[in-house]
Amino acid sequence: MNMVNSTSVTDFVLAGLGIHEDLRVIVFLIILLFYIVALVANLSIMLISIFDLTLHTPMYFFLYNLAFLDIFYSSVVVPKMLTDLMSQKKMIPFYGCMLQVHFFHFLGSTEVVLFSAMSYDRYVAIAHPLRYSTIMSYKVCIGLSLSSWVIGFSHASVHSIMTAKLPYCGPNVVKHFFCDVKPLLDLACTDVSLNYKLLVRVTGTLATTTLMLTVLSYVFISKFLTKIKTLQGRMRALSTCSAHFTVVTLQYGTAIFTYMRPSTEGSLDQDRAAAIMFSVITPALNPIIYTLRNKDMKKAFKKLLKSSL
Repeated sequence: MNMVNSTSVTDFVLAGLGIHEDLRVIVFLIILLFYIVALVANLSIMLISIFDLTLHTPMYFFLYNLAFLDIFYSSVVVPKMLTDLMSQKKMIPFYGCMLQVHFFHFLGSTEVVLFSAMSYDRYVAIAHPLRYSTIMSYKVCIGLSLSSWVIGFSHASVHSIMTAKLPYCGPNVVKHFFCDVKPLLDLACTDVSLNYKLLVRVTGTLATTTLMLTVLSYVFISKFLTKIKTLQGRMRALSTCSAHFTVVTLQYGTAIFTYMRPSTEGSLDQDRAAAIMFSVITPALNPIIYTLRNKDMKKAFKKLLKSSL
């Protein structure tokens, strides 16, 4: 079916956050603050990882990728959200809406696959410290990183193409503050049961598989932690994983909550709240969590500040 001939909608209207008029400025400033923190903190991690030679290791290579993802992940949603908060007409062109769907799922799914790669890296660092640099070679790191991007792009393409091909001939108000698959499916004037099945099964398979791989890595990590006899050595090994584990819990919790539940009228408000978590708050928290729990990163950050002053 030709998309142009079957679709009369040329623009969508975003419902926004649904907040009271008096709270708009306060919410705008809070979201803007989180966005600035996300940009500055993640960019700082990227710069530190590049310029500090002591951080040219697999762990910081993956952290660089994560920081890059977080910058663009939040930028897909937040700038438009901020603009809409201060405007009356919350319009987005049809193709702009579909691009937002694609890049939101592309960057988000790339991130969850990258988490699995990072958990494997932490397992190798603890279980095979003497062979760490050999196992996690440059080629292996590049391969794991590229695999994350390719899987993420493929996953997003399935949803964005399937959503874009649907006919939209009636209401055009998206009950969300950005274009996402579930609220767009509610506007299609055709049977979307296949789309819902794809959303649950494809996204569910990706989320479940990457989560299981991450959990499996931590099961093996915990096994090796019990073999470390000194408490100090055990705590040192645990500290290398704690930041990653915290970030993974935040990301998977909100993603599974959003996409693994059936869509209902009441669930859309919950979806909005979850989306604020992983598009606004998590990208700002990720670099802070990694920096606060990482002595090498804090040392490198202080060194960079001294050299720039």
